[in-house]
Amino acid sequence: MPAAMTTRSPINADVPLAAPGEFAPLALGEQISVWPPVVLAPMAGVTNPPYRSLCRRQGAGLYVAEMLHSRGLAERDRRTLSMASFGDDETVRSIQIFGADPLAMANATEFLVQELGVHHVDINMGCPVRKVTARGGGSALPARPQLMARCLAAVVGAAGSVPVTIKVRLGLDDDQLTWQDAVDIAADEGARWIGVHARTAAQLYSGNARWEVLGEIKSRARLPVLGNGDIWEAFDALRMMRSTGVDGVIIGRGCLGRPWLFRELADVFAGKEPDEPPSLGEVLVILREHGQLLVDFFGERKGVLELRKWCAWYTKGFANSSRARDALQRIETLAAMDELLAHLDPSLPFPRKALRISRGKRGGSQEKVALPPQWLDLAAREALDQRAPVAQRDERDEGGERE
Repeated sequence: MPAAMTTRSPINADVPLAAPGEFAPLALGEQISVWPPVVLAPMAGVTNPPYRSLCRRQGAGLYVAEMLHSRGLAERDRRTLSMASFGDDETVRSIQIFGADPLAMANATEFLVQELGVHHVDINMGCPVRKVTARGGGSALPARPQLMARCLAAVVGAAGSVPVTIKVRLGLDDDQLTWQDAVDIAADEGARWIGVHARTAAQLYSGNARWEVLGEIKSRARLPVLGNGDIWEAFDALRMMRSTGVDGVIIGRGCLGRPWLFRELADVFAGKEPDEPPSLGEVLVILREHGQLLVDFFGERKGVLELRKWCAWYTKGFANSSRARDALQRIETLAAMDELLAHLDPSLPFPRKALRISRGKRGGSQEKVALPPQWLDLAAREALDQRAPVAQRDERDEGGERE
């Protein structure tokens, strides 16, 4: 045990730092090496250029742009294109798309690679949100394995030498697990790795992530596996990798309002005890920097609107901050934020309880995952077609999306 240890939760009190050579970098083809083996999960409304830049200043890893609809990219939708942007400091341009139409996904990928110079394309096959799954995207797609395979093959073909990865969940629910097909298809169709959120779509973000299933997935997989779910502290990443054998980790909600988590991750993978978490005063300096980045990128009105949720995430868990948090949800300018933050005590240490507080997505589950009409019936018919002689197969609709 190190002589001077940083603040840890009890669950991580005895977790040793990484030993030299214990973990390996992630490889995305011959050109991209990711060290430490840490990926910022693409999150809508979160992983925009300002936040990716802020995280990159704190640590190292791969930082993926927020998820975009492939059809919007293929049709050059103005709003979608405005979200497909990268900062000058992004030497690796990584982005995530979703959809269920192989042609649209191929067209979107061609645009990203040829027009925007993207270096890595990730496909979201795990989002549990109704507006995504009801159109056949996200977690709905692996429930139709043949369509999933066509979509992945289309993207890999359109990407050429640019590496393609996918991210999934364990399945729709406990009765409809899809990870086994997804892992096999990912390897067969040329994905470079598969990221797995260790919950079902029905779980949303409730309960505990099922790390034990990640171990099963890793033992079956013929490609690298990245684990996702309940990584709140840097030491959680070490525990996950050691207990499951996964090749890397994906960081989602754990970094909301805590971009310094990437610095801590870099430290533990380098065998170094991280510094103490920042005091409230230091947190507020980062919040102010984040606010300026948002305003510079979006303009003051939209930038400050985006900033409101971040004010809540950065200050969550600190004593006597609830009243300020409420008022911060109504700010219109950076100056108004500064005035409210000036009343907080900058000397307050980062509270241990805040290390594992959920920010962003609320708890709770969904009784049923929304799917397009007859989605599972189509999956069953496609499975029968797959086993039938070619001459007997019916022609099927290549796309899965429904307006």
